[in-house]
Amino acid sequence: MRTVEERILIDGPAGKIDTIVENPGAPRGIALIAHPHPMGGGANTNKVAYTLARTFVSLGYAAFRPNFRGVGQSEGHHDEGRGETEDLLAVLQEAKCRCGDLPVALAGFSFGAYCQTRVAKRLQEAGHPAQRLVLVGTAAGFVEGIRQYDTEAVPADTIVIHGSEDTTVPLANVLAWARPLDLPVVVVPGADHFFHRRLHLIRDIVTRAWRH
Repeated sequence: MRTVEERILIDGPAGKIDTIVENPGAPRGIALIAHPHPMGGGANTNKVAYTLARTFVSLGYAAFRPNFRGVGQSEGHHDEGRGETEDLLAVLQEAKCRCGDLPVALAGFSFGAYCQTRVAKRLQEAGHPAQRLVLVGTAAGFVEGIRQYDTEAVPADTIVIHGSEDTTVPLANVLAWARPLDLPVVVVPGADHFFHRRLHLIRDIVTRAWRH
């Protein structure tokens, strides 16, 4: 399914939020996609974020891919997940204004996955829980050179995908986070943090789970 990428600026708590929108027309839901850590060069054009967006568009969702604070044309400064959570919520509000009060899928990669666990908690507390989460290369535990991530608990049907050869966020970190939640983790053998040459597996895993 081919859709046109539209770039829009959304008003957020720290200024404009630079966002890519792909809307297939008459969407069945809204997919909010969060990219990896800005300090490591993460942006909404990241290949994993792009793959997640394209996957959801193929499933009939309108995909919204914001740039975090200080990335691209997004205003403000990096806030270690706090302000980024507020920004994601602001983008979601705009998405609902544009598309209607549709089911919401939250998807994120690395730092973006961490942020989406925070968004999911806020939506749950507000009485409007997300339909489902997809978390890839989730930042959890101590990530060398960056920080300690206290990743939030997520619903049991969350799709968690991680590479066996991830040296940025070791698989052991994600398993330690998932274990007390009784949360299955889909491990992709041989995949590194950025899923080089294995992006199609992310698409396939999510598509199968959604159509199940």
